[in-house]
Amino acid sequence: MPASYAYLGPEGTFTEVALRTLPETATRELIPYVSVQSALDAVRVGEAEAAFVPIENSVEGGITTTLDELVAGAPLMIYREVLLSITFALLVRPGTKLTDIKTVSAHPAAQPQVRNWLKTHLPDTHWESAASNADAARLVQEGQYDAAFAGEFAAARYGLQALETGIHDAENAQTRFVLVGRPARPAAPTGADKTSVVLWQRDDHPGGLRDLLGEFATRGINLMLLQSRPTGAGIGNYCFCIDAEGHITDRRVAEALMGLKRICREVRFLGSYPRAGKEPTDLRAPLAGTSDEEFMAASDWVARCQDGRF
Repeated sequence: MPASYAYLGPEGTFTEVALRTLPETATRELIPYVSVQSALDAVRVGEAEAAFVPIENSVEGGITTTLDELVAGAPLMIYREVLLSITFALLVRPGTKLTDIKTVSAHPAAQPQVRNWLKTHLPDTHWESAASNADAARLVQEGQYDAAFAGEFAAARYGLQALETGIHDAENAQTRFVLVGRPARPAAPTGADKTSVVLWQRDDHPGGLRDLLGEFATRGINLMLLQSRPTGAGIGNYCFCIDAEGHITDRRVAEALMGLKRICREVRFLGSYPRAGKEPTDLRAPLAGTSDEEFMAASDWVARCQDGRF
């Protein structure tokens, strides 16, 4: 497989900035793609070793385009995640004043992060969505729109100037990005890991979601993301995207996944990988009775009972 990483382009996206924080990118060709779907499809068909795409932001939650692509199609697996602090600049063609701006563009995920600023400073401006924030900057360069919300670093790349900088409605806003490849053996546990899965219920019934969440709760596993996504099979038909603390090799996580496999129509494993920005010492201590040692002791006890050695 080629030593290349696909990413949501064009050049100058927050995705590219986050991707370049990975040390291995020094030995990879970085290829921009026009959409999350095309970047992930490049991995599926063997054009790229892995793809790097946004999956969640701290203001709006999950990036539905990415979640839906991981839910559908040939299976893929998450290998790494990166957190990037996000602030926007208002990029314009040189000489443009704030009063000249009638249209503004950015990726749809940017809108909730600048909505209040836009309402205060450009209340009559028409919003147009773009495939990425950098693509919005490119469209401003070409004259299709008057301004774009993008990273300040994109200004030089597209011959624009930053009319305003440091734009954000929420302090300390972050976006989470993931490196996605073809299914393989997960990396060894670090002690500060995350496991991602997609769950489909066998049928719609009262307490169905509680049953799924109970597999985690009874084993003391903390959830970090829970988002429902429509399956396309009709109103009310959903699957659930879940991020949980821990690694598939942890006994409590493995047993939770086995429990889910028994009660769900389908379970898609999206990977166990290191949590960004977390050291092993930061992990929450497991609840009483949920450590690997306690699971092993309980398993040994059952085995002794089966052998009449209790």
